[in-house]
Amino acid sequence: MTFSLSSCVVFLFCFNVMFYHSYLGTEAHYFSPITPISYLITQKLFDSIFLHKDNTACPAKNFYTYESFIQASKCFPRFGSVGSLSTRKREIAAFLAQISHETTGGWATAPDGPYAWGLCFKEEVSPQSDYCDSSNKEWPCFAGKTYKGRGPIQLSWNYNYGAAGKALGFDGLRNPDIVSNNSLIAFKTALWFWMTEQKPKPSCHNVMIGNYVPTEADIAANRTAGFGLVTNIINGGLECGIPHDSSVNDRIGYFQRYATLFNVDTGPNLDCAYQKSF
Repeated sequence: MTFSLSSCVVFLFCFNVMFYHSYLGTEAHYFSPITPISYLITQKLFDSIFLHKDNTACPAKNFYTYESFIQASKCFPRFGSVGSLSTRKREIAAFLAQISHETTGGWATAPDGPYAWGLCFKEEVSPQSDYCDSSNKEWPCFAGKTYKGRGPIQLSWNYNYGAAGKALGFDGLRNPDIVSNNSLIAFKTALWFWMTEQKPKPSCHNVMIGNYVPTEADIAANRTAGFGLVTNIINGGLECGIPHDSSVNDRIGYFQRYATLFNVDTGPNLDCAYQKSF
């Protein structure tokens, strides 16, 4: 078997990411390598989930490909591979639901419903700032660069671009635009955020596989395990602790639709209405 230079680079980066997560101990749990992601979510299922991602009305038309998603997931072998078959399907559905809300182009009366329009955008629309935390000296901002939301998870802030770039092998601080210009890197950043613990926050992955152990502070803040806690990890400061928040409900709507398509239940605690943010 022969490998191109690009294949070797991808392999090395993926190996680095796998080692990084193993070293952190964020994925110490039952792991079953028998069923690959491509079996749990086929091209046909992916297309039925994202009915309108390549609609001419979507700025991300033809950007978020099934091939890029599957290739990116190979850098994170624990994603969708831990626990029972239901747990694995539920995690994938939850991940896709969250990135769908982050990139949604749906509206209440949209064709096929509001939850058929995920992955419509690849960049934040009308950002309110350059998302530069100048107090963070570990990941300094570069002049003329903006760290607005990009990619499936809408990666934001210099400290996330810097850390994601270091883990995945690109310069997130000097070249943040690569997240909205390269489909494979875009999906990798979303999965990196999903799989990586950033204390005091647990990883979204550990929450969805049942490996979340709440601290005393978590218990006091009512941060119970479930899809709602994942929302808290991603954007709790703006959405959690607010009953009937429209963004939270949109995330739940996507999750419920996808769980049905995966033929799996959603589990409890879907919202974060009574959770304090991290």
